[in-house]
Order: sequence, then C-alpha cells, then structure tokens
Amino acid sequence: MITTGDFKEGLIFEDPIEGIVEIIEYQHHRKSQARAVVRVKLKKIDTGTYVETSYRPEDKFKDVSVEKRPFSYLYTEGDMAHFMNSENFEQVAVPLDKLKEQKKYLIDNMECTGLYINDRLFDIVLPIKVALTIKSTVPGVRGDTVSNLTKDAELETGTPIKVPLFINEGDKIIIDTRYCTYVERA
Repeated sequence: MITTGDFKEGLIFEDPIEGIVEIIEYQHHRKSQARAVVRVKLKKIDTGTYVETSYRPEDKFKDVSVEKRPFSYLYTEGDMAHFMNSENFEQVAVPLDKLKEQKKYLIDNMECTGLYINDRLFDIVLPIKVALTIKSTVPGVRGDTVSNLTKDAELETGTPIKVPLFINEGDKIIIDTRYCTYVERA
C-alpha cells in the first residue's frame, strides 16, 4: 500500500475514483486550524487527461506494478505506429491516436520507453530532449536584435515550432518534447 508520505513526482498508483494515475505535482498543505491535506495534480494513464485533487495524510492507495522496457520506433503505416522491443526484438503496433502529441517527434530508429502496467502496454514515453532538423523557415532579418525574438519554422517531422532568428534551414536543434519548445542548437 502507498500512503501520501510516499508521494513523489512520477509515482504511479491506483486511485479508487480516477483509476491508474501518475503524480505530476504534489504539495503538503496545512492551514492554521484545519487538517493537513496533500494537494495533487494527477495524469490519468489511460486517457492522458489531468486532474487536480486533494487527499488526507492517512489515505492509502493500491500499488501498481510498473515496468519500463526499451523500445525503438520503426515506422508508421496507416493509423498505426510500429515499435520494436529492444530486448527481445518483438514488434508492437500502437494506434497513432494513443500517442497524441508524441507522434509529432517520431523519427526512424528513435529510442523510447514502453510503459507496461500489470503486463499491459499503456504508453510510449519519448525522451525529453530530441534532436531534429529544421526543414523550412524564413530568414532572420538583420537588425532585429531585441532579445527573445522568434520566427516560425517547420521540423523534419512537419511540426511547426518557434525558433530564434539565428536558426536557418538545415540546422539541427534540440526540442523539449513536453512543451514543444526550442532548447538549443545540436
């Protein structure tokens, strides 16, 4: 059993109301005369939606068996993305609808992680930072030197992104896959 004292970011457990959830953020909160509570922002594993709730310190939750397996992205065919388990070379097809925002960053042979809960594939987790090439962008205008100016660009996967003015077509940049933001040149 898991208690609120065991909470940490990334912990996966079974909530009696919300189902299987992952902790995104948590905070112990106590007002002067009121009971202490733990405020939590949760991500539902099956739907990917976010929920905010609070628990009492004495609440207990059912532990969930979580296993992470190394995967490689192979290709997309129709509405299915195909991955290969890097340990036993077994291929798995995942519907593109289940990948949501992650499908914007898939490139051939990308290393990622398969998240198995109770021996069932629940999610594909991409690396936080991915190096991608700029497919097209407009040239930066000389003289636009005010800090933090950005321009529109398109990644090799077809995803639009905002980049600094000094980035040109063909440059390789690092993207934060959580927020779809430019991090630095590769």
